[in-house]
Parts: sequence; structure tokens; C-alpha cells
Amino acid sequence: MNPDAATSHPDAETQWRTQVYVTGTPQLTVRAVVVGMLLGVVMCLSNLYVFFKTGWSMGVTITAAILAFAVFQAAQALKLTRTPLGLLENNALTTVSSGAGYMTGGGNMAAFGALLMVTTVRPDTLSMVAWFAAIAALGVFAAIPIKRQLINKEALAFPTGTATAETLRAIHSGEGEGAGEGQRQARALGYAAVFAALLTWFRDAKAAFMPFNVPAAIPLPWTIAGRPAAEWTLAIKSEVVLVGAGALMSFRTAWSTLLGGVLTYGVLAPSLVESGAVATVSYKAIVGWTVWPGASILVASGLTSFALDWRSVARSLSGLTGIFRKSTGPADPMDAIECPGWWFPAGFVALGPIVVVLMVGLFQIPWWAAIVAVPMAVVMGFVAARVTGETDITPTKALGPVTQLVYGAMTPGNLSGNIMAANVTGGIGLHAADLLTTLKTGWLLGGDPRVQFRAQLFGVLAGAAVVVPAFNLLIPDPSVLGSEAWPAPSCLVWAGVSEAFANGLGALGSSARQGILVGLLLGVALALLERFAPKGVKHLIPSASGLGIAMVIPGSNSIAMFLGGLLAWLLRRRNPAAADRLVVPVSSGLIAGESLMGVAVALLLVGGFLAR
Repeated sequence: MNPDAATSHPDAETQWRTQVYVTGTPQLTVRAVVVGMLLGVVMCLSNLYVFFKTGWSMGVTITAAILAFAVFQAAQALKLTRTPLGLLENNALTTVSSGAGYMTGGGNMAAFGALLMVTTVRPDTLSMVAWFAAIAALGVFAAIPIKRQLINKEALAFPTGTATAETLRAIHSGEGEGAGEGQRQARALGYAAVFAALLTWFRDAKAAFMPFNVPAAIPLPWTIAGRPAAEWTLAIKSEVVLVGAGALMSFRTAWSTLLGGVLTYGVLAPSLVESGAVATVSYKAIVGWTVWPGASILVASGLTSFALDWRSVARSLSGLTGIFRKSTGPADPMDAIECPGWWFPAGFVALGPIVVVLMVGLFQIPWWAAIVAVPMAVVMGFVAARVTGETDITPTKALGPVTQLVYGAMTPGNLSGNIMAANVTGGIGLHAADLLTTLKTGWLLGGDPRVQFRAQLFGVLAGAAVVVPAFNLLIPDPSVLGSEAWPAPSCLVWAGVSEAFANGLGALGSSARQGILVGLLLGVALALLERFAPKGVKHLIPSASGLGIAMVIPGSNSIAMFLGGLLAWLLRRRNPAAADRLVVPVSSGLIAGESLMGVAVALLLVGGFLAR
């Protein structure tokens, strides 16, 4: 039987339990945990690098599934293991990797970077590891009471989870059209990673023994307002991580990013310099003004889209009453398979006080305001999970600012508290949605939900343990955040929103306030157009995310990301089958190769083996 059919049957749970659910097959094995944690750490490092370059965290599950398959194929060839990696074992391994790799998302690194940019607060490493681990684990527990409703009964799409299930089926198929698919995708990923790593080494490893260095950027041959285009950050970068990131976007987002970059640095910035609103022609000076309309576009579009999905919000909130409701009917056979309902309140009781104590001790948030944060964040986590299931987008751009607004009113002037309270909301929402995405994969493949719950906890512990030391290694001096080398656009947005809500808009200049107003109106308009425009013209409407991010990253980044999106779009139009096979592994390889080599170069710099 086709496993997907169970999701549309009137009694989907019975159908799934009797015809899809697999028993007696190894899933969360020791080797799955170990390799999953190692791959998750690698992808966490990769995502950290990408995040501070682009503002995005890249998908983890599909790349982890392909990498895991390749690792065990190689281990078998070398006689290091006798048994191949099983389908459901890879599913559990991928869940571990996802928990670790996504530790950079949900506002975690955006909040941490913003905290270091706008305050003198810098908690010690162990405290921040505990902070991120507690928030992520609470998000994992928050997924328990809503899993059966969203996945088993309503069969929400969770598109990334569904795509991961399809990928796992393809690469583990031993016959027919799927035979060899895993090897082909693994080879494509490996070749791309080696190319990107070599390019990064010859670009960034500046030492006396290097025969030559690849230029970081190729200038464009024209001037803007009498100055070379490169001075306005418009150039062709040799950072293929940006090309890979662009290829994984929708083409609409990619061309919107290019449009935003050209308008920001080719039109708006020269006029700001001419009027005196921006004092010098430099990325940091320009983005110090453009962050306000850019953040406004992102926040307004996120909140508007969130409001337009009010039915999802209402369904989430109406479902909360069933969490503690006891069943009076006969025993439910699914109770022996699903995570027990009591795990959620137990996790809440165990982790909630830890989060509150850390909020008070690390960020000087009043104890009463810290207590409010946890249940509010859990409720928003439920909402975020449903929106993710229906759209594949976790609405941190909406939920974070809502929390910042609430805490701006409750604790005015407390910048660190404002930022990190929003981190609680974003982190819980992201990790609840992430577990449900992987549980969707398990539902389609017949996996054990309890296994995946435990797997996710292994992953978040590994991710929390590595993400803070990796941040300190990659960004030893936080003053580089917001520079052309490390644009950190999401950090700029979080810092700007926090300053606005904590200190009031009156502290800003009049031109910046006008920029905020224009950004708010544009963000609302774009969200409304995206929702209500005729289907045939929606692809012509600029993406609010693309335009907003383009205002807080260098123009050269926008150009590189557009080139990646354009190449992927052309391949999809000319050869859809090849695009399905190659776009994700090649893009993931470019991202992994450059980011991991970038981290290696940083280590060599710290050790004094390379010149600065």
C-alpha cells in the first residue's frame, strides 16, 4: 500500500497503525545517534557561516539524509560496517541532525548577535549553551500535544517533511528507477563541496606560502554618482555559498533580492548621501539607515501574513483545551505508539524554571516578566507549528517582533531583555515546528514517533554544545557584525526592532522615521498582494522577504544570490528531472564546502598559522 494514502483515509490512524507503521526494524541505533550528531554539528557550523552571510538558515534534513547514505556506503566499501543504513535508521539519524543543524535558526543567532551589537552584556559560554539547550528542548516538548492533531488527523502538508520522505525513499530504493539515486546525489554534493572548499582556501588563506589568491570580488565596470560601483557594494563576489543559498530559494525571492539590492545601493543610497542623511559612502554607514525600512518591510509583511492566517491561529488556540483533557472512551491503541501526553507538562515543569532563572540572571529581566515569557512562548510555539505545517514557513519574523513589542511595554529600556525574550518565542516555535516536520517524514515512512522525539533531543543537545563556541571562534570580535564581511542582516533587524520598541521611535531622526513608515506600508501592501492577487500574476509580485533582506546585506550578496536562483530556475525550465536530482545536493555542497573551509581558515588564523 502507498503510505501516503493513510493520510486521507477517514480513520487515518487505524490505517497507518495497521498498514504503514513498521515494527522490529532498528531505528535509533547507537551509530545513528553518533553519526547524526556529527553530521548535525557539521551542518550547524555550515548554517552558522551562512546565517551571518545571508540572514538565512539552510534546510538540514534532505542534505543530512544524502550525506548519511554516502557515509555508510563508504563505510561498507571499507569493511567498517557489515550492515547498510536502513531507511528508518536514516530517518532517525536525520532527525538527530536536524535538531543540531537548526540551532542557528528560530532567532537564536539573530538574538545572540543582536545582543552583542547593542549591549555590553556577554554571558559566559556555558550559560549560553544552557540557554539555547533549554529553549530548544522546551520547543521539542511543545510539539507533543499537537502532533496527532496536525499530522495524524488533519494531515497538514509540512512540505519539507514530505520532501525528505520522498528523498529517503528514492536513495534507499534498491531497484527500478530509484536504484543508484543515493550515490548520484552524494557524488554531486561531494564534487560541489570540494570545488567550493578549494575556491575558499585559495581566496581566504592568505599566507606567504600561497602561490596566489583568488580575488574576493570582481568590480563592475561602471560608476554611480561619480564613484565606482564597488564603493556602493555592487560587485561580483567569489563566495559560492551565496550562489548555493540563492539556488535553494524560490526564483521570486532571488530576483526580488536583486531588485532590492539594485534599488538600495544604486538609487536610494546615492540620494541619501547627497541629502546628508548618510555621511559617508560605506556599507556600514548606508545600512545604518536602510536597516529601518528593511526591518519594517520584514516585520510588517510577517505580521500581515500572520494575521491573514488567523484561521490557523484560531485552530491552534482552540486546540489547546484538549491538551489536558482526559479520554473517557476505550483505550486508544495509538497511546502505545505516540509520545505520552504527560511528557509535555513534565517537560514544561522541568525546563520552564530553568529558562526563567536564566532570563533573570543573564539578561536582568524582572522575574515576573520572565515567568510570563515561557507560557506565552509555548502558545506561540503551537501557532508557529501549525503555520509551518500549512505553509512550510516558521513565522519567526512575526512572532519575534510581537514578543519584542510586549516586552518593550512591560520593561521599557531593557534592550537585552527585549531581545532575549523574543529569542524564547522564536526558539520554542522553531524547534516545535522542526520536530513536527521530521515527524511528518516518519509518519509517511512508518517510523516510531517516540524514537524521533528522543532523536531530536540528542540533536538539540549537540547543537547547543557546539553553536556558542563556534560563534566565538567565527566572530571573536562582535564589532564585525554588520560589516560588509559579516553583514548579519537578521542581527541588524532584531537589534533595530529591539531599539525601536525599547527606547521609542522618537530617538530616531526624521528621515529614518519616514523610512520606517514607507517600509511598513510597503510590507503590508506586498503581503496583501501576495495573498489576493490573481494566481497568474503572483510570480510578478516582489517578495517582501527578498526586498527587506536586500536592504540590510551588501549589494554584491544580492547579485550572487540572484545568480544562484537564476541558474536553478533555468535548469528547472530546461530539464526538470535533472533539477530535481541536482539542485539540492549541488547547492548544499557549495554551502557546506565554503562554510566548513571558512571555519577551518578561522581556526588556522586563531592558531597563528595564517596571516590576518
